[in-house]
Amino acid sequence: MILSVSRRTDIPNYYSEWFFNRLKEGYLYIRNPINAYQISKIILSPEVVDCIVFWTKNPEPMFSRLDELDDYKYYFQFTLTGFGKDIEYHVPHKKKVMIPIFQKLSHKIGKDKVIWRYDPIIFTNQYDPEYHLKAFAQIAKELSGYTSKCVISFVDIYTKNRKKMKALHPFFLSEHDLTMFCREIAFIAGNHNMKVATCAETVDLSHCGIEHNCCIDKEFIEKMIGCKIQAKKDKNQRKECGCMESIEIGTYNTCKNGCQYCYANDSRERVSQNCKRYDADAPLLCGRVTENDKITERKVQSLKKKQLTIWDI
Repeated sequence: MILSVSRRTDIPNYYSEWFFNRLKEGYLYIRNPINAYQISKIILSPEVVDCIVFWTKNPEPMFSRLDELDDYKYYFQFTLTGFGKDIEYHVPHKKKVMIPIFQKLSHKIGKDKVIWRYDPIIFTNQYDPEYHLKAFAQIAKELSGYTSKCVISFVDIYTKNRKKMKALHPFFLSEHDLTMFCREIAFIAGNHNMKVATCAETVDLSHCGIEHNCCIDKEFIEKMIGCKIQAKKDKNQRKECGCMESIEIGTYNTCKNGCQYCYANDSRERVSQNCKRYDADAPLLCGRVTENDKITERKVQSLKKKQLTIWDI
C-alpha cells in the first residue's frame, strides 16, 4: 500500500501531530467524501505500508519527529513557488524561511527524497513568463545540491477555484511561447543538476527537455524500497495523471495555506469550521464519529512482489 499524505490538505504543516499519533496507534479513519456516513479504517503497519508520499508547503513541524518514520520508506513533494501572499496567503516568506527549511529537510533525509514542485504555474499581468523564469532561476540556484528533480504544472480551473482564479485574470501561452518558456525552465534546472518533469499535463514537452511525470512513481518507489511492486494506475485521479494507486488520507476543506488556486477547499469559512473539530488524538482528521456512521476495515496489503519471475531478471 502507498499512503498519500496528502493531496487534499497539508498534513505535514498543520496535522503532523495527528499523523504521528496515528502511526503510533497503528490505524486511522478516512471519511468517504462522496458518502459521508461511510468510514474506512486503514491499518498503518510497516508490513503493509510500502511507501509514504508527503505533499506539503512546509514540513518543518515534522522535523523533531522524523525518527518516528524510521520503520517506513517515504519521500516529500515540497511545493515552493515564486508567488507572494496575494496567491499563497499563509505560506511564510520564501527566501527567508521556506528555502532554508527545504535545505534543512534535504540535509536530514537526503536530496533524492525531496522533490521540488514549482507548481502550479499561473500567468497573470503580475506573474508573467518573465517573472516566473526569474523566480524559478533564483529558487533553483538556492536548491542546487538539495534536490535532483523539479515538477511543474500549469494551473487547472476547477469548480472550487473558478471564482478565485477568475479574479486573478489568468492567461495562457500560445504553443510557441509555451515551448520557449519550457525550454528555458529546463535549461535553468539543468544548470543546477536537476531534471524537470510535468504533473498531470496533456501537452508533450519532451522536445523541451521536460518529461511526463508520475508523482507517485512506480520505478522511483521500487528503487527506494529495493523491491518490485505490483500496482496499477490510480483510477481516482485525472486521465492525464500517471500516478500509481494509493490511499489518500486527507480531508477536504481543512488546508489552512489559503492558496487562491486550491481545488480542495470550498471556502475559508468551511475550513475554519472543520479545523475547530481537529483533535490530534482522534482517529479521524478534523471530524468525529457519530452513531450514524458505518466503519469498515479496508483490506490493505503490501504491493511488494513475493518472488522474482523470469521477466524481472
